[in-house]
Amino acid sequence: MAVIHRTTLEPTKLELLTAWLPSRPWYGGAPRPELSNAGGFRLDDPSGEVGIEFLVVNDTSGPSPAAYLVPLTYRGAPLDGAGHALVGTMEHGVLGRRWAYDGCHDPVLAARLAALIEGTAQAQAQRVSDTPDHEIVRSYTGTAPAAAVFPTVTDTPEATELTAPEGTVLRLVRALSPAPDGAPVRPPTAAGHAAGPWRQPDGTRVRGLFAVLHTGADD
Repeated sequence: MAVIHRTTLEPTKLELLTAWLPSRPWYGGAPRPELSNAGGFRLDDPSGEVGIEFLVVNDTSGPSPAAYLVPLTYRGAPLDGAGHALVGTMEHGVLGRRWAYDGCHDPVLAARLAALIEGTAQAQAQRVSDTPDHEIVRSYTGTAPAAAVFPTVTDTPEATELTAPEGTVLRLVRALSPAPDGAPVRPPTAAGHAAGPWRQPDGTRVRGLFAVLHTGADD
């Protein structure tokens, strides 16, 4: 289970993201974002080595507020071959130096997100230790285990797509949109999905799609 330490981070996650987000093709705000925490959840790494967090941040720098899904992994040492995905380093008051990565490029996060959609991993509360987050919903219609290795990562103007060798695509929605009726569902052409809530800048709670899984069989 994820252990949440009540301690300091220098710089903070929002400070790291303020510098990093404008470099992303799916970011649509001003050159300097104005960010606030809006929600999210965590997943456990079975080995206990990698912190996995899915942050939702609101950005009010543009003409209208926008919400972004930012999956991050936290490691105690650099991830080999992932220098291009490094968001930054932080000094953690308990764990020491931590390397924060765009989690879409971290194989541990990709495997655990696929497991969440498949139903073999449980979402965890973002800010409370050892507490399942039952507001994160998921579905999977496949009969075989979901892919767990996604070596190809592609950013688009709205999403990041992780592609497995056999053609399975795990699509993470980056620019979030509330579900029109408040109840996001799996798209009809998808084999699985994950969805959850976040808070808008005025405090309104909304829900929307976070990730969608497409297999060769569902296209």
